[in-house]
Amino acid sequence: MHPDVTADLAELDTTLKTVESVLDIDELRRRIDELEHQAADPDLWNDQEHAQQVTSELSHAQGELRRVSDLRQRLDDLPVLYELAEAEEGAAATEALADADAERAALHADVEAMEVRTLLSGEYDKREALVNIRSGAGGVDAADWAQMLMRMYVRWAERHKYGVEIYDTSYAEEAGIKSATFAVKTPYAYGTLSVEMGTHRLVRISPFDNQGRRQTSFAEVEVLPVVETTDHIEIPEGDIRVDVYRSSGPGGQSVNTTDSAVRITHIPTGIVVTCQNEKSQLQNKISAMRVLQAKLLERKRQEERAQMDALKTTEGASWGNQMRSYVLHPYQMVKDLRTNYEVNNPTAVLDGEIDGFIEEGIRWRMRQVADE
Repeated sequence: MHPDVTADLAELDTTLKTVESVLDIDELRRRIDELEHQAADPDLWNDQEHAQQVTSELSHAQGELRRVSDLRQRLDDLPVLYELAEAEEGAAATEALADADAERAALHADVEAMEVRTLLSGEYDKREALVNIRSGAGGVDAADWAQMLMRMYVRWAERHKYGVEIYDTSYAEEAGIKSATFAVKTPYAYGTLSVEMGTHRLVRISPFDNQGRRQTSFAEVEVLPVVETTDHIEIPEGDIRVDVYRSSGPGGQSVNTTDSAVRITHIPTGIVVTCQNEKSQLQNKISAMRVLQAKLLERKRQEERAQMDALKTTEGASWGNQMRSYVLHPYQMVKDLRTNYEVNNPTAVLDGEIDGFIEEGIRWRMRQVADE
């Protein structure tokens, strides 16, 4: 092998060993074994919420082990690919060498992506995520944009085989949505998606303008960690007002003939949450309370952060108003305004290919913390 290739493979090996060390492969295997025993217990599903936590953590741990094991196997196979290329002659040798170089480049990208995942060490990073999307300035275009963003995140979750549970969708009158709240149910979803928090801007020729003019639309993305029993977020019954109403679908049509949708108002703070996607009023109330607890937890975190004068270390106001720009006209580009990472294929991004933005966002956040 060429000395440069040998040096590059050694560098890859060092990075991968660091990843394996941070993940603690032996401990990961032990945890998988323990979770598999729990999952095999026939009484596990007597407590459905606990059972879902066990199966979700097991699936995530198995995925992590599989990913890092696959990377190690691919790295072990690379010298063999180069040896095979050296054994060929003429055009076959050139083609085999190109294949080996392509696999080395792909492995670099995959190892770097895995390395970024090991940076998720914040207090709540291991949690599942609650994502809230709200349409902003831009009228019907903004409502349509909010729905496009929701689809982007759901498609991203589907690509990774992460569960998604939609709690509430408030449809706009003409097209799109006013707001939506959904959970991404996999460990580390909050740590991963928290870098997506902020204002997303879309520039395009409006499909709702009969003169075909260019329109700029805005939507706000809020990401919260799912509340766990250890968080001690108590909400006295007297602090909330619960209203029930009929679920509505696109265009204002009634989806339900009973008052199953629930709106909860937290009187001391004025926070309002709604849930209408479950079939029963009780299920909707439980889901709405989860969202309210997550919002109150975030409010508590922000208050504590302000007292410690550490607002710059996390998401929120420190990111400014706009964090990403999506341009469909007059040119094609998606650009993150914090990291300057950009992609010239908005169609792929809006179909859920946002891992590059997320990885750069996590690196950016770590640099912000390191500079404090």
